[in-house]
Amino acid sequence: MGLFDRFRSDQGQKMTPHLAFATCLIYVMGADGEMDNEEIGHLLSVLGGAKTGNGIGVGANNQALLDQAVRIARTKPIDQFLAEATPLLTDAQRMSILLNLVDSAMSDGEAEPEEQELIGRVQAAFGIPDERFAPFFDVLMAKNDRTIFVDERHPHNAPGYRVELQVPGRG
Repeated sequence: MGLFDRFRSDQGQKMTPHLAFATCLIYVMGADGEMDNEEIGHLLSVLGGAKTGNGIGVGANNQALLDQAVRIARTKPIDQFLAEATPLLTDAQRMSILLNLVDSAMSDGEAEPEEQELIGRVQAAFGIPDERFAPFFDVLMAKNDRTIFVDERHPHNAPGYRVELQVPGRG
């Protein structure tokens, strides 16, 4: 760490689960080098949006949270952030963050390879194995598959096809 790096730190702001949630979203949104409108819409939906003049922005209560999350994501490598934030999170918070990251990445139709890689790093840091996360992932895949509405021949539109949740270890 150089002398000037001290000025770019999080200015002593205390990491909270809510801040970790917002910061993880920012990391994933920027993983592929662009923030798509759908990803911004997802961010507004989970942080709370508010009408502003000619558009929609983050609600006043969460603007400071978002500003701090962006500052952290710009100045801390993801692995350093995860090492600091993960111990503060409960299992429920870790799972919620991971689900929201996948939902955000899928909001524009597909998760880009950079988003997938970053989500994998978060999943590993959170200690959530694929076997446990797979049923949740499958639900998000079904939720975000909009091709079923525009492709009459989509296999899931076949007569008799039924959406089922496959949970390992349950009969």
